[in-house]
Amino acid sequence: MASGNYDIVSLQEVWSDSDYQYLRQRVGNVLPFCHYFYSGVVGSGLAILSRYPIVSAFFHAWSVNGYMHRIQHGDWFGGKGVGMAKISVNDQLVHVYVAHLHAEYNRQCDDYMAHRVIQAHDTAQFIESTRGQAVLQVLAGDLNTEPGDLAYRVLVTSSKLKDSYDRKAIGSAVGTNECHTNSYTDPTAAKQQPNGKRIDYVMYRIGDNYDGRLLEHRLPLPGRVPGQTFSYSDHEAVYAKLILKKSSSTSTIQNLIACSSGKEESCDRMSREESQREAVLALRESVAICSESLKQLESHRRSYTLMAIGVIIVLINLLELQA
Repeated sequence: MASGNYDIVSLQEVWSDSDYQYLRQRVGNVLPFCHYFYSGVVGSGLAILSRYPIVSAFFHAWSVNGYMHRIQHGDWFGGKGVGMAKISVNDQLVHVYVAHLHAEYNRQCDDYMAHRVIQAHDTAQFIESTRGQAVLQVLAGDLNTEPGDLAYRVLVTSSKLKDSYDRKAIGSAVGTNECHTNSYTDPTAAKQQPNGKRIDYVMYRIGDNYDGRLLEHRLPLPGRVPGQTFSYSDHEAVYAKLILKKSSSTSTIQNLIACSSGKEESCDRMSREESQREAVLALRESVAICSESLKQLESHRRSYTLMAIGVIIVLINLLELQA
């Protein structure tokens, strides 16, 4: 990061404040504007480092984020949510969002799917409601959901964000976690899925009256830290380069003329209708998942209540024996 090759960096799982302060000190010459989103017991782990001034920052905590009693998973203690930084780039506001959705500990028996779906929808609504006059919105983070998964579809269709990954341009599937080239990947997982899974993203939405396009998407870091036998992280870094410019009045007029033609208008309407259908289908599926999760919670609540009553009875009996 201190190389000066990056304008804005989004980090997750920075659980230690001393680590964050160390990072700030090391990259201060090229990324002087930093913000850490404090939350929960151990902190959200989310940070944004920027070459450009951070005008303001805000953290939106998710209402659903794992279970307190499942200490081995730990997501609840992080007080997770989505952080937003308003960054002034050449006197224009760019809104950068960082998030780390609940982990998927068991894909075959996923107790947290409903949590990620709710977090994805909550994040999409937050991004949409804070759009304002931003010329660009960027979401960069570990979303713990693969393309095609319900949480991914809910997030993309509801927020209108575009995934910077283009399989047609890259040519093959590229994973960001559990890749066989990563030193932290379990050998069994590497054999089952050598390319790993793609769960880390840079997504973007260009503001009104602006034109833009993606110039580059890649995984910028080498497989190993130079001179070492281990990788930088168990997740691969994701790099995206965007170009943006204000729409000219001529191009705006041309777009209005093009939209007035029956063919263009029909295609545009079909595209919008298709997007709306995908969003509705994803939300309907989400409602079904959440309803099933609520039934499981009710069953768990009864079980825990009976267990608590049993423990109380045993303690009373022990006290009576001692008396």
